[in-house]
Amino acid sequence: MVRSASGAALPRPWFYNKNEARKYMRNSRMIDVQTKMAGRALELLDLPEDKPCFLLDVGCGTGLSGDYLSDEGHYWVGIDISPDMLDAALDREAQGDLLLGDMGQGIPFKPGSFDGCISISAVQWLCNANKKSDIPAKRLYCFFSSLYSVLVRGARAVLQLYPENSEQLELITTQAIKAGFTGGVVVDYPNSAKAKKFYLCLFSGPSSFLPKGLNEIKDEEEARESTFTNKRIPYKIARSGVVRKTREWVLEKKERHRRQGKEVRPDTQYTGRKRKPYF
Repeated sequence: MVRSASGAALPRPWFYNKNEARKYMRNSRMIDVQTKMAGRALELLDLPEDKPCFLLDVGCGTGLSGDYLSDEGHYWVGIDISPDMLDAALDREAQGDLLLGDMGQGIPFKPGSFDGCISISAVQWLCNANKKSDIPAKRLYCFFSSLYSVLVRGARAVLQLYPENSEQLELITTQAIKAGFTGGVVVDYPNSAKAKKFYLCLFSGPSSFLPKGLNEIKDEEEARESTFTNKRIPYKIARSGVVRKTREWVLEKKERHRRQGKEVRPDTQYTGRKRKPYF
């Protein structure tokens, strides 16, 4: 269910609209890249194994990164400023709770609500001034200070971002440290112009060991990462290529619910069976 944090209408001149939402639903390259970055962010969170956690997805968009979190057995809440992107997430049957809100105005949850936070390609937008009253440094500090509050002590936040330059990256990290975080930037594939990725790894407790970035990348992976395709696929096809409502999809969903501690009926020969329509 989509909920507004304040109940007030948000300005809509600059964030992603329906056309952009369709791209994230149908473009196989975007789905693949988004899923890989979500997987890397979850890896950097260093969560306990075999234990479902409650996570926050900032700038969740159409819920692609949230799908990965669900597949790994975690619960999540997503916040995004674009109603069209959240509508697309609902159409995709995203399993997390969705909240309409501007992260630059703070994260509206109680202190200590989340075991961790990820964000894919969102935080850099806070560096833009979309109206006269927008001051990037203040919006960044408001975001980071509220994020620090909603995380349990000792939790991590991993924010993948695309900084325009070193000055913008310094502005972001400075405001994060000012808000109380420790940590730093992890750079994957620093020598690759196409596959290079920045992850801001933040710790809400005592300083921890900063993970190392990835360095080795296969040529075919880099080519696939940078190749654009206009090929469209139905949004009901999940990241693994398993079609929703099939027996394989149902079995995967039941196994995920078991990992989450939910009560699930045992698998039988009738699990996922197509049923005749009733009139």
